Amino acid sequence: MKTNPQTPRIPQVALLLETSTEYGRGLLRGILRYSRLHGPWSLHVAPGHLDQALPNANSWRGTGIIARIRSPIMEKVIRATRVPFVASSLKESRSATARNKFGEIRTDSEAIAKVGAAHLLEVGLRRFAFCGFANCPWSTLREKAFQEFAKKGGYFFSAHHLTLANWMQRPNWIESWQQEQPIMVKWLRSLPKPVGLMACNDVCGREVLQACATAGLRVPDDVSVIGVDNDEMMCELANPALSSVALDNEKAGYDAAHLLDGLMRGERAGGEIVWVRPTHVATRHSSDAIVQEDALVGVALQFIRERAKRAISVSDIADELRVSRRTLERRFVRATGRTVLNEIMCCHLKRAKQILLETDLPCHKVAVESGFGSLKTFNRSFSHHEGATPQNFRRQSKIMSLRLLNGPLKALPF
Repeated sequence: MKTNPQTPRIPQVALLLETSTEYGRGLLRGILRYSRLHGPWSLHVAPGHLDQALPNANSWRGTGIIARIRSPIMEKVIRATRVPFVASSLKESRSATARNKFGEIRTDSEAIAKVGAAHLLEVGLRRFAFCGFANCPWSTLREKAFQEFAKKGGYFFSAHHLTLANWMQRPNWIESWQQEQPIMVKWLRSLPKPVGLMACNDVCGREVLQACATAGLRVPDDVSVIGVDNDEMMCELANPALSSVALDNEKAGYDAAHLLDGLMRGERAGGEIVWVRPTHVATRHSSDAIVQEDALVGVALQFIRERAKRAISVSDIADELRVSRRTLERRFVRATGRTVLNEIMCCHLKRAKQILLETDLPCHKVAVESGFGSLKTFNRSFSHHEGATPQNFRRQSKIMSLRLLNGPLKALPF
């Protein structure tokens, strides 16, 4: 049977992305969504970790590749195919170039660190620490941005580096961790308390929590911990559950597929970067603390956050605490640098953004659930503070629509 020359060829795209991490799974969900909407594409994927390989040359007539490159050897193999590709490098230390129709996926490590630092600052912490992987450029970038945040505020800062990286599946990582845990325990005990600690990712964050338990440190009272990636299973299995900076991996996967489509069609040049950016902090028990030297302000903060879904006023809080409004406002500004009214608005907006990102509730219900008196007030306040309407904020995130379209990828033999 002859093939109709007018029938367009279905692109065969190899996805060399790990299915063992939320980073890889999120990219895959976004790629799948693009394929469903703009394909069809024939997607070749092998479930696993970072040890990926190209499909068998005898059965695969590839037209494109999206990969997470672990080594220069793998990059050389991918380039040798002479097909367009979009790649995420574990190093992320070089600038993208236009050679060989190359596009790049890169995490915005500076923005990620700032979101994590702002979260820890928000709960009242004024001492900070960072734990990351040694000789790992993206971890180093996050550490530098986190340290710069602390430096600008005049806050204490300390850093610790792990040489192990079980996320890279080193065969001896358990032995390495047994050697490194006592060193981390000693470092954690030396930090002034309470301290807010950001880990470079969720794997590192879990190791920090294990070391805190060994050190006899209370989380979050002595050490508040936050990771990165928001790998829900990994975070919830931690003890206590790990807070984490969520990333728009799914949107990045969609954008990477869009870029690859343009490269395969010859409509886009190489050298473009698709950015993976932070969306919000998924707060769990590991950082669910309010730290204030002024006990009155601490109680006020707790009162505000417990009532984030209700409309409250400064007078309501003053009455609850049995102090004058003037006394409350003066002590609150002195302790936090923010007004009580600003804190109330911040909590309402934070709850609204979380609902917009994680549910499909209509905006009038989001307004009710986040403590705004009406949809009009909600739209006006949200637009003023966030620079976008609630509808556009949700649309731009694409998180909910990507999750709704999530489905299994068919694993093909390599």
